[in-house]
Amino acid sequence: MGLQCQAGSMPDNALRPKLILADADAAIRWYTANLGATESVRYEHGGSVVFAELVVFGTSVTLKDEDEVDPSPTSTGAPGPVLDVVTDDPDGVAAVMLENGAVAVFPVVDQPYGARGGRIRDPFGVQWLLQTPVTMTPDEVRAALD
Repeated sequence: MGLQCQAGSMPDNALRPKLILADADAAIRWYTANLGATESVRYEHGGSVVFAELVVFGTSVTLKDEDEVDPSPTSTGAPGPVLDVVTDDPDGVAAVMLENGAVAVFPVVDQPYGARGGRIRDPFGVQWLLQTPVTMTPDEVRAALD
């Protein structure tokens, strides 16, 4: 089977996370259903996703199936990447993720550094640091960290 693709474009300048996953197709479905992601581009070859781009939380994220050059965190046992997400509802996003197969690395709570946040690992090994700012002065943050 040849290369299958949808039209898409690459930005002139951008920093985009690239996620290497054991099952990129399943991850795309999960991110779409649970995080409101939209798929903008997907290229497949030989039954594998060799490149896909999603927009999630307003940011472009690329992903692909693992291969001999790029193993996934679930295959290697290594910790997955951490994506730092600022959202107005970290509790709600975490709840949806947890109800759909994710696990809490640490729960969403008020943090001493001026944010309410937690870290959730999705079923594909990617860690999502979900947070929203909490109004604190720099002196209050320093005092909370002491």
